[in-house]
Amino acid sequence: MLAFGQAQGNDESLKALNFILEAWEEGTGSGIAPEIMAYAALYTALTDLVAAFGEGAVASLVDGLAPRVEKGEFTLYRSRQ
Repeated sequence: MLAFGQAQGNDESLKALNFILEAWEEGTGSGIAPEIMAYAALYTALTDLVAAFGEGAVASLVDGLAPRVEKGEFTLYRSRQ
């Protein structure tokens, strides 16, 4: 399993990302709230990853996400509070 940062040079990964972004635009453009799209994407990703790598590997991946989220790795913009 590659993190996106590791896969940026991989044509297959970029092609997959473009497909996901196109589907995201289509869904949100059809009126589906972005957070609903996000939950659906996470569910789909996690079920596929479990099928491919097993529960243990996916649990380890998910456990490693909390520190990355807290550090702001997935924050596209920061609000001033």
